[in-house]
Amino acid sequence: MGMKNMTLRRMAQACGGQLIGNEKDWDQEITSVVTDSRKTEPGCLFAAIPGQRVDGHQFIPSVIGQGALGVICQREPEPGAEGNYIVVPSTLQALKDLAGFYLEQVKIPVVGITGSVGKTSTKEMIAAVLSRKYRVLKTLGNFNNELGLPLTVFRIREEDEIAVLEMGISDFGEMHRLAEIAKPDTCVITNIGQCHLEFLGDRDGVLRAKSEIFDFLRPDGYIILNGDDDKLETVKEVKGIRPVFFGLDPDSDIYADRIEKRGLEGIACRIHAAGEAFDTLIPIPGLHMVYNALAGTAAGLHYGLTTEQIREGIESLQPVSGRFHIIHSGRCTIIDDCYNANPVSMKASLEVLQDGIGRKVAILGDMAELGPQEQEMHREVGEFAGTLDLDVCICVGPLCEHLAEGIRSVNPQMKVFCMENLQELLRQLEHMVKEGDTVLVKASHCMHFEKIVEKLTCI
Repeated sequence: MGMKNMTLRRMAQACGGQLIGNEKDWDQEITSVVTDSRKTEPGCLFAAIPGQRVDGHQFIPSVIGQGALGVICQREPEPGAEGNYIVVPSTLQALKDLAGFYLEQVKIPVVGITGSVGKTSTKEMIAAVLSRKYRVLKTLGNFNNELGLPLTVFRIREEDEIAVLEMGISDFGEMHRLAEIAKPDTCVITNIGQCHLEFLGDRDGVLRAKSEIFDFLRPDGYIILNGDDDKLETVKEVKGIRPVFFGLDPDSDIYADRIEKRGLEGIACRIHAAGEAFDTLIPIPGLHMVYNALAGTAAGLHYGLTTEQIREGIESLQPVSGRFHIIHSGRCTIIDDCYNANPVSMKASLEVLQDGIGRKVAILGDMAELGPQEQEMHREVGEFAGTLDLDVCICVGPLCEHLAEGIRSVNPQMKVFCMENLQELLRQLEHMVKEGDTVLVKASHCMHFEKIVEKLTCI
């Protein structure tokens, strides 16, 4: 099935490209957009992106041979070359232009989600809630940047009724460019934390950068903000639109109380919204999941769901691999939280680890992109960990040595081990984890802690 109005002729006009090839193909709709030549299918558009390691232009002959309808590229083809080409100054910029054009063709509501912590889990929650009434297209994995967002948009098909898009940034101006593509009807900001301080300076800089999500908000747009966040609560009005605030404060528009931890089963609460209240059990543990459920409730109400549909959506939530995914292996219980890490999420995960059975073992790796205060931030997380009911902490990487120091400074009795790198830990892992342990595995993605999870599930 073709992508609505995405013909080579229209796309060339939308991105200002030069169209070269066989004119009889130019009014045929493409079937998909791919940047990985291995995913080529008949009728697709292949985007040749010059990467750091591999230049997509070298795969053009093979994708044409596999039936790609056209190629978008930065270099003119050789005279007489087979296939159709849209030649542009920048393939990446053209993809952004085309994603914006395609969203105008499909005309479905867009929920845009950003924030320092919890973008992915909030996106999953909002998608789970809205799926009780609509066919939802959501961001997969970490496809949330200036390449990932267009590729997510290109997955939308005519049967989809709403798009839930995660939007991630690390510098000023990026969110403006993402918002120009997505033009969200609904903007959600989870919180303003300490991520990307090396680029954004301080939390006020983070607020300014995230607030660029409002730059293309529609006049009848809707804004959902965490009212318990001291920076977000200062946002009283945007373009004449009053935000809807969620939080644990009863003065928030949507709030939760009667919060009860149910160990690794999840967390129960009562949610108050629109003059109604309902009880729910969120099937993933952690206080942050209550905030996600509140954001999901706000989105659900805005798009016409009943509170019963919202409750069903919250309770249907499935964990994403690498995002607090609980795995019961034959030997131990693994909390797979190895996709990403920052001080807030690290502390939250350590708190939940206390609810495990058997020995509570934390395997922690370096947190990236924290800026000049990174050593102090690791030490602070360690000081927090030292106050918790944990048995063993295994610290991997040079920054985590400061985390270990923090633990020892407040709790000299806790067993703390420091490993220089992942390979050293993997060699000793089998002897460090015992039968019946509950093991948290958490670090920034660059630490490749998924290899620890793989090994733990096999031993």
